[in-house]
Amino acid sequence: MSDDGFASVWDAIEDTPADAQTMKLRSALLMALDRHIGAKEWTQAEAAQRLGATEPRVVDLLRGRIDLFPLDDLVALLAAAGLHVELRVSDAA
Repeated sequence: MSDDGFASVWDAIEDTPADAQTMKLRSALLMALDRHIGAKEWTQAEAAQRLGATEPRVVDLLRGRIDLFPLDDLVALLAAAGLHVELRVSDAA
């Protein structure tokens, strides 16, 4: 097995650098929301209520179903959870 030196799994599996960047952002937001729900010790039902989502949607989130959550949905869920999202743009390395 060769080591192609990918910076992340998304770089390795996505078709384009833009797709990899999008998935990195989605992943970071999804994980932040998952950590927040865990830290608050919300049940799935309570998380659904607080986030303005359905319980099946929260289950998908907690199971890491990243394919079901576009960036704008994740930002909206984070805002509903009382979290602030910031974006930093830098030159590609």
